[in-house]
Amino acid sequence: MAETQLEKSASTQHVKALNDWLPITKSRNAKWWYSAFHNVTAMVGAGVLGLPYAMSQLGWGPGAAVMVLSWLITLYTLWQMVEMHETKEGKRLDRYHELGQHAFGEKLGLWVVVPQQLMVEVGVNIVYMITGGKSLKKFVDTVRPNGPDIKTTYFILMFGCVHLVLSHLPSFNSITGVSLAAAIMSLSYSTIAWVASVHKGVQHDVQYTPRVSTSTGQMFSFFSALGDVAFAFAGHNVVLEIQATIPSTPEKPSKKPMWKGVVFAYIVVALCYFPVAFAGYWVFGNKVEDNILISLEKPRWLVAAANIFVVVHVIGSYQIFAMPVFDMVEACLVLKMNFKPTMMLRIVTRTLYVALTMFLGMTFPFFGGLLSFFGGFAFAPTTYYLPCIIWLAIRKPKRFSLSWSINWICITVGVILMVLAPIGALRQLILQAKDFKFYS
Repeated sequence: MAETQLEKSASTQHVKALNDWLPITKSRNAKWWYSAFHNVTAMVGAGVLGLPYAMSQLGWGPGAAVMVLSWLITLYTLWQMVEMHETKEGKRLDRYHELGQHAFGEKLGLWVVVPQQLMVEVGVNIVYMITGGKSLKKFVDTVRPNGPDIKTTYFILMFGCVHLVLSHLPSFNSITGVSLAAAIMSLSYSTIAWVASVHKGVQHDVQYTPRVSTSTGQMFSFFSALGDVAFAFAGHNVVLEIQATIPSTPEKPSKKPMWKGVVFAYIVVALCYFPVAFAGYWVFGNKVEDNILISLEKPRWLVAAANIFVVVHVIGSYQIFAMPVFDMVEACLVLKMNFKPTMMLRIVTRTLYVALTMFLGMTFPFFGGLLSFFGGFAFAPTTYYLPCIIWLAIRKPKRFSLSWSINWICITVGVILMVLAPIGALRQLILQAKDFKFYS
């Protein structure tokens, strides 16, 4: 009996030591405003620039409805996740997969959450590599219109090199400065995008008819646009990990400061998303590009500034989404493969991860198609309906009660998104790939 107690004590100490080393749980002294700008950085990303394009595929009525519905559903599911971070017994569920395990059991919980979460986080990092590289190229081309034409591949390489340095910051809280700068930049370039669009005025040949003439093409475009919108509301994949950095006691649970930060972040999200989506579509109609900043050619200095703001922002966003991946990989290597938790292990795993996302970004730089594909296939489950399923499993609300009904509505919307969006996106990717030259 005494031996068992000793073993338990040794095991607890080992877990504590590992948590003190892993990036998510290493530092737990965050304030509510850390949550605010981490959430803004995680959410207001590359997706906001694609919203006018999504509107042009959806049309005014369906587009506005999908935008408002997504904002409300994702705020609700985010509230559920914040509420479920601490169990009744006082245990903290610091990672999305830990919440899954609490709801569905040790093994099934891992299989339900980890593949989807990894797909989202790795997918976002690849898209952000492409966005960072393309925005850097747009900045250089705008500043030097008569300069040499440098391949996008080289700009993605430059952007990746920044992360080869930043990815070695040890914990979530150590990227706070980067995240704050990124959150300010996201508000700045979103404001520039819609203000510059309004200033440009409605184009003389503007049309709000569908982008494509065939009914089949219109249907696939509609599906693809749903994925673009789903991609834009994607902060849920890192919300528990952000909450894990906030101190928590039974008297002062972390959910109070976390929720305060989330509400602030969602107000910022509304101020960024709705004006950009509606103003961009209003000005350019069905000719708007899949990145609104590409449609804006003048004033040149403002477009250049907006693009460099995007670069700074996606530097922060990349780190926010990469940190849980580092945490997962490093925990797996230590627990399952008996590696020692050393600095060398961290350097090797993180460098290899950045190199992999950089290589994939350089090889497949289809910004619009990737946005929609990942949005539908991976983001819809983890953002729109997985929190609802977990809530039903843990909290067990009464059948046909308000909570039960709302959750089932969210689940239905999420499943429709997950099925339809990738279909449209795959078609878009195939069309874009036809004329594509590798490493151009």
